[in-house]
Amino acid sequence: MVLLTQVLDCVKKLPRKYLRARFIDTLRLNVRGGTGGAGLPRYGGLGGAGGNVYVIAKDGLNLGNVVKSLKTKRIKADSGSDSSAKGIIGAPGQDKIISVPRGVMIYNQNGVLLGELNEDNTKLLVAKGGMGGSEQTGYCGLKGETQTIKLDVKLIADVGLVGFPNAGKSTFLAAVSRAKPKIASYPFTTIRPRLGIMKYEDDRQITVADLPGLIEGAHMNIGMGHKFLKHIERTKLLLFIIDIQGFQLSFKHTRRSCLETVVLLNKEIELYKPDLLKMPTIIIINKMDTENADSILKEIKPALHDLSDYVATCPEEMRPEQIIQIDDILPVSLISKNKKEIETIKERIRNILDKYEEQRHIAQYGDSLDLQLIDRIKRQSEQRTPTII
Repeated sequence: MVLLTQVLDCVKKLPRKYLRARFIDTLRLNVRGGTGGAGLPRYGGLGGAGGNVYVIAKDGLNLGNVVKSLKTKRIKADSGSDSSAKGIIGAPGQDKIISVPRGVMIYNQNGVLLGELNEDNTKLLVAKGGMGGSEQTGYCGLKGETQTIKLDVKLIADVGLVGFPNAGKSTFLAAVSRAKPKIASYPFTTIRPRLGIMKYEDDRQITVADLPGLIEGAHMNIGMGHKFLKHIERTKLLLFIIDIQGFQLSFKHTRRSCLETVVLLNKEIELYKPDLLKMPTIIIINKMDTENADSILKEIKPALHDLSDYVATCPEEMRPEQIIQIDDILPVSLISKNKKEIETIKERIRNILDKYEEQRHIAQYGDSLDLQLIDRIKRQSEQRTPTII
């Protein structure tokens, strides 16, 4: 019995499920180009150049797949062949290819951006092989380039969900797609990003990213911090999901009203990267099924229409300099899974994405679009925004 107890004590407990299957969005690798082959002084033979190390983007991958495919985090290309009497010019060393997901940004050990791979099959040289031996090198092959690179993935999605924990982001993702994120009634935050796909009857698909929930101070990397904020850089539309009752992380934290939540999210994004506030934005006022929700909405409507007036009354420490431009405001109850509400949200998202894409196209290509498309943009621009339904 004592022996059995000792054996059981030695058995290590498995980490929790979300830690075992954690989302990896950063990976460091040591890469080295191959050494050049030696030359042959007697015949003036040239050594083969060392192989290069490349990073290439592939669809359907994540950094977890990259880690599994590599035996070690030290990647070295093959050396070039030496020159010989039978082969005056040595064969070059074989290149090493590291397949990575689309949307990856590659930095060197000094934090300098080497490049980003957003399209399938785009390739970046990260370590050049050494030159083969020749008269200039005294017929000695040179060593290849060595450096430590950081692969940093930013999700590519059409819509990024923004909000404090327990606002309803995961509930929204589950309602509009087949994704199955964790949903609970207490203020936990998403541990790892999840992607869902909204499908339409005409086969149109729009990707939605449920990202880790923000808390105050995220711009200073508090909480999930930059792990959240970096992912919204690759989205086309921000979807704020706000609890009509406000938010309080714990009894130690200050309770924030619905309007204060909007302002704080605005502030956190501005402090991280002000350019993100230029993106189209929809606000979903969630939990309209809760007590006194209708009267709260009626009270805050004027401020939602003109957020700048309300911001002027906020304490200076939470007051953003740049106010987010709201394209639409939709009060809903996501937990009720009302099909009509969900379809309305999906259509609003689609219309706003299309409107901004068409405007961007016109700005880039001028009047090359047909007149029917231009008329459609004009009609959409004449719509009053934001609109509460």
